[in-house]
Amino acid sequence: MTNINWMDEVLTRKEDFIKDLQGLLKIKSVLDEENATEDAPLGQGIKDALQYMLDLGDKDGFTTKNVGNLAGHLEMGQGEELVGVLGHVDVVPEGDGWTMDPYGGEIKDGKIYARGTSDDKGPTIAAYYGMKIVKELGLPLNRRVRLIIGTDEESDWRCVDHYFEHEEMPTTGFVPDADFPIIFAEKGIADYDMVQQTEENNNEAAYQLISFESGRRYNMVPDFAKAQLKTDVPTEDIIQQYISYLSEAKLEGNATTAENGEIILTLVGKSAHGAEPRAGKNAGIYLANYLKTLQLDDAGKKYVSTVAEFHDKSRGEVFGIAFEDEESGELTINVGVMNYRPETGGRIGLNMRYPVTFNIDGGKSKIENVLAEKGLQMENFTDSKPTYVEKNDPLIKTLQKVYEEQTGEKAELLSIGGGTYSRALDKGVAFGAMFPGREDVMHQKDEYAIVDDLLKASAIYAQAIYELAK
Repeated sequence: MTNINWMDEVLTRKEDFIKDLQGLLKIKSVLDEENATEDAPLGQGIKDALQYMLDLGDKDGFTTKNVGNLAGHLEMGQGEELVGVLGHVDVVPEGDGWTMDPYGGEIKDGKIYARGTSDDKGPTIAAYYGMKIVKELGLPLNRRVRLIIGTDEESDWRCVDHYFEHEEMPTTGFVPDADFPIIFAEKGIADYDMVQQTEENNNEAAYQLISFESGRRYNMVPDFAKAQLKTDVPTEDIIQQYISYLSEAKLEGNATTAENGEIILTLVGKSAHGAEPRAGKNAGIYLANYLKTLQLDDAGKKYVSTVAEFHDKSRGEVFGIAFEDEESGELTINVGVMNYRPETGGRIGLNMRYPVTFNIDGGKSKIENVLAEKGLQMENFTDSKPTYVEKNDPLIKTLQKVYEEQTGEKAELLSIGGGTYSRALDKGVAFGAMFPGREDVMHQKDEYAIVDDLLKASAIYAQAIYELAK
């Protein structure tokens, strides 16, 4: 049975596919640690979504296993080696502004709407149906195939950490949680804090920096910043100067005064994913860039000057570690979280995406040396290593062949600064389910997936699973 029309096999199951996807979309599987219990460690909704997938597997004759209510798997086939497919059923909160029911799974004009349709319930069901087709056709397999279900991908990856502590690592595999054709390289991701301790301060300056804050997440370009200043000098000039600065920079913001001689400055930037800081306008950096022009107290001046140094410098120049490679592009640094108060000192949270051939240990040493010269310390350093599969690896060659046969288009190899579950595998790549040229609506209001795209992805996954396991 080599001349299988995989798309026809998917279409004969279209009605069930949609029904099973809608059932999963109706579960509000958002992280809920406040109401966590021993058997629902991430909240009841997430546990229900995991159980939904395991129940589907039981119904369709797969071997299923719940691994600590944090992950699970559905397995078929035989053999020593294991093909892993990693999807996740947790979703980010729905947020505001929806025009459709965020947990309705309603279909309109060929699109299915709900939180998780594109990230990652739709692609996970597409992969599930790929497995189901191979199983129902009774095709002989020399490897086992396991669909691994994660439940904490949108937060801390406790699901895959726990899973691989207790279960075997696949020989090879793919992750249906990104873009087609094939993402063969993902940059390393390091987060760390630059810390300015409290120090003797010069209180004779015209302005005292009372507080500075911007950003909530390391991996997002902050779109809002606020600073509080105290002064004995007339405030009209600084307010006028600041409004002029905003106008020249084409930014929005405000300057207000309080009765106790305090000035509050706010600035609105433009948010973007931290993987590409140039796509946004960092509110904290723009505000610091203005503040450094004032006659500030020593500690305040040091803090805002440190932040402002990153203005138009997102490629590691500040630390002398600018680097790029052919496989994955440039090193980037996003200034994600900024907090300062004279009584507690200052903290600047950075998110660094580094190329697959970058020496992270050497880079870290350079950063620490630069910080020492500035009288700053590094704290809370975490590192998620890059993932990279050689372009001529059999996994890549197989997926390229499948994609080209199913779409008639060239299977280009992509690299990204983001992170998918493929970095949890010893050997794996991200493979769909978003086709080139489609609008990326993940994490946005009115998230949707094009039904025909999910069905096409399922045909691709069915052939890929068969080719990798036969």
